Amino acid sequence: MPKTSARLLSLLSLLQARRDWPGALLAERLDVSPRTVRRDVDRLRELGYPVVAMKGPDGGYRLDAGTELPPLLFDDEQAVALAVALQIATTTGAGIEEAAARALNTVRQVLPARLRHRVDTLRVTAVDRPAIRPEPQVDSDVLMAIGAAVHGREVLRFDYSPVSGPARATAGTSEGCGGTSAAPSGSAALPASAAPPGSAAPPGSSTGAPRPSPPRAGTPMPPRVPPSPTPPTGALPQTPRHTDPAPPPPRRVEPHHLVTWGRRWYLVAWDLDRDDWRTFRADRITPRTPTGPRFPPRELPGGSVAAFITARFRGVEATEGPDGVGGWPCRGEVILALPAAEVLRHTREGIVEELGPDRCRVVLGSWSWPGLAAAIGRFDADIEVIGPSELASAFAHLATRYAAAAQSRATPDP
Repeated sequence: MPKTSARLLSLLSLLQARRDWPGALLAERLDVSPRTVRRDVDRLRELGYPVVAMKGPDGGYRLDAGTELPPLLFDDEQAVALAVALQIATTTGAGIEEAAARALNTVRQVLPARLRHRVDTLRVTAVDRPAIRPEPQVDSDVLMAIGAAVHGREVLRFDYSPVSGPARATAGTSEGCGGTSAAPSGSAALPASAAPPGSAAPPGSSTGAPRPSPPRAGTPMPPRVPPSPTPPTGALPQTPRHTDPAPPPPRRVEPHHLVTWGRRWYLVAWDLDRDDWRTFRADRITPRTPTGPRFPPRELPGGSVAAFITARFRGVEATEGPDGVGGWPCRGEVILALPAAEVLRHTREGIVEELGPDRCRVVLGSWSWPGLAAAIGRFDADIEVIGPSELASAFAHLATRYAAAAQSRATPDP
C-alpha cells in the first residue's frame, strides 16, 4: 500500500479528473478499503479541499468549489500548457499582464525540477503587430460581469461610451466596431481616414477651406446685416447659456457571446431596444447592476459565433457557406499559371483546385473588386479571369493605373 501522502495526491488527482466518483470505484483505483478512502477524504478536507459526500445506494465523492483556492495538482502536460498560456497573456488585451506574470512565477516555484527546466527552456516572447495607437485595455472586472451575464442568460444593462477622434478610423459595420449604428446588410462602412483621393476636404479641415468667389456682374448683393450694438464700457459680455444634453439611456441587451478579435473584446448580444443583433466593444461598456430577468437563448445568424463575427467585420449578412468565401461582398474566380500547392501556402481562405502540374483554379473573396484583383495580382503568374465581369474590369482599371505610375516614373525630371 502506498504511503499516506502519496495516496492523498493520487486521490486528489482522481477527484480533479471527473466530477463524481463512487466510493467503491475510488477504493478500487487506490487499492484500499472504502474506510481508508473516507479517512483520506477527511484529511483532504483538513487541508482545505472542499470534498462533498454524495448520498445514494452507492455513495460517492465530489471535489466542489470552496471559498478559497486550495493547492492544485497538475500533470506534466497541464503544467507546461499553463506556463505557455501565461506567457502569451500579454496579447489578449484583457489588462491582466501583471497578474499573469505573478501567476507564472507562482506556478514555476512549485513545479518539479524536471518540469521547471522544460518551462524555462520554452521562453515565449509575445510580440504584437505594430499599431498606430495603443489598443484599448479592458478591465477584468468588466469582462467578469459580462461573462457572468452570458453564463446566467440574464439581461444586461450598461452605459456605452461614444467613440471619438482617431478611433473612428477603425469603425466597422456594427456597434462595437466603432460605429453608432449597424450598416445595412451587404454594405461596408467607409472609415473616416479612407476618403477617396482627390475628394474635397470638409470645412474647417487642416487642408484649409476654399475661399468664396466674388459675385458676378449683375448678381444682386445680399442685404447688409447691421453690426451688433457695442456693449457699454465696463459691462460684462453676455455668454449664451448651454444646457448639457441628457445622458443616453442605458442599453438593454440579451448577452450571448463574449469574443476576442484582433486584441479587442466584443460582446455579441440581441439589442432589446433595436430588435436586432449587435456587437459592442467591451472597453466601452460600463455594466449596471443589478442584471435583468433571464431569457431563452436565440439562434445566432450564420450558425456559429465565428461566422457571425466574421460576417459583421466584412460588412455582410452571416451566411453559412461550404467554401468559406460566400460571405465576402465581392467574389471572383480565376485560373493561375502556378501549382496548386504553391498557391495554397499563401491563401488563408477560399478554394484552390488543381488543374494540372502548373495550373490551378482559385476562388477568392474581398471587400471590393479592385481589392480582389490586387490580391490575385500578388501571385507572380499569368491570370485568366473566369468571372465575373466586374473582376475583369477591376484588372483593367488597375492595369491603367499601374501603367500610368510606371510612365510617370520613367519620365526624367526636367
